[in-house]
Amino acid sequence: MEQIDINISIESYQLDELSPQDQELVQAAIKATHNAYANYSRFYVGAALRLENGKMVIGANQENAAFPSGLCAERTAVFAAQANYPDSPIETLAIAGRNEKGVLPNPITPCGACRQVILEIEDRYKKPIKILLYGTQKIYCVRSVKDLLPLSFVDDNMR
Repeated sequence: MEQIDINISIESYQLDELSPQDQELVQAAIKATHNAYANYSRFYVGAALRLENGKMVIGANQENAAFPSGLCAERTAVFAAQANYPDSPIETLAIAGRNEKGVLPNPITPCGACRQVILEIEDRYKKPIKILLYGTQKIYCVRSVKDLLPLSFVDDNMR
């Protein structure tokens, strides 16, 4: 038997320690939480991403009474970016969440489905996506979704 250890590195920042571009992206993600339709969970998530061409695209979670029909903020932003700018890779993705008490103090992370979608985009363009996970007390910075999804499954695994 061989034991394999998997290590990841996550950086933790305060908002003022981020670059002006990343601060702008985080603020857009926070603002995007107000575009969420979350009548059932009352959990509002916003995402903002910056493309290599400099464009910013936002997304917000959209719930539905038929729960599988909803969509997370991350995927609304990623799919909108891919539909409108298919030739421009995603450089950075910021995610923020709030509930009825306000913006959450601790960072929230993408669900498994969103992690897989982000992984596919990284694989498609052969470029890592920096992910900023916002909380009022700290911001986590992950250099690739592979750090959130070890032993990931991509197209090459099927060959």
